[in-house]
Amino acid sequence: MMLMGEKTTDEKIDGINFLGDFNLAGEIWIVTNYLKKFGIDVVAKLTGDSSYDEILNAPKAKLNIVQCAGSMMYLAKMMEEKYGIPYIKVSFYGVEDTKNSLLKIADILGNEDKVKRAKEFVLSEEQKIEGELDHYREKLKGKRAAIFVGGAFKAISLIKQFRNLGMETVMVGTQTGKKDDYDIIKSITNEGTVILDDANPYELEKFILEQGADILVGGVKERPLAYKLGIAFCDHNHERKHALSGYVGSLNFAKEIESTINSPVWDYV
Repeated sequence: MMLMGEKTTDEKIDGINFLGDFNLAGEIWIVTNYLKKFGIDVVAKLTGDSSYDEILNAPKAKLNIVQCAGSMMYLAKMMEEKYGIPYIKVSFYGVEDTKNSLLKIADILGNEDKVKRAKEFVLSEEQKIEGELDHYREKLKGKRAAIFVGGAFKAISLIKQFRNLGMETVMVGTQTGKKDDYDIIKSITNEGTVILDDANPYELEKFILEQGADILVGGVKERPLAYKLGIAFCDHNHERKHALSGYVGSLNFAKEIESTINSPVWDYV
């Protein structure tokens, strides 16, 4: 039996390890099905929907993809050092990042045929949802969003999602972001956007009001704050029951944002 800390000379498996996805609402099944469409196998998934046998085979994979950097970067770096497995950061939140992540994986692992199939798959999936997204864009254009989440990579994806819907991110904060992450956030937001690191409720309330946000995206702890201020809220934490990853998740996200921002209840608050 091979343990995770041991060197291995076994032949590599032509596939990836999916690190840092917790299979909320079956999201890991969505992404693994995408990868299968153009011939990329998933060797192991940590921690969502994993098994003992998968974890034993994890050192044989050719690539690690890291979705939650906060929980899995240490493991990815350790596996690169011990087993020579390179890693990339990915995100499957939003049309733009889903496309970029799938094509990057195909480009690293795939042959010419797999890359071609990946491009065709991405184009096909985007075309399927574009009409419905246009419907939500018409209702969301010009709305203003505030973001406060744990990981910076998720915040970056959310900024892109709001931009794709015609919305502006006017405040964005994370709990675990690093300087490089904030440099990226600054580069993809408009001048005047408030960028916060590990903010407290008073700071969040102050800047949400000053920036005139129509919605706050956060975790369960931020929900009461949004409702206290009389603005919409989107739960992007581990308690949610519907998928937000991939193309189906992009559509779910747009639908939720539109329905909560334009709910008539805010006229009575």
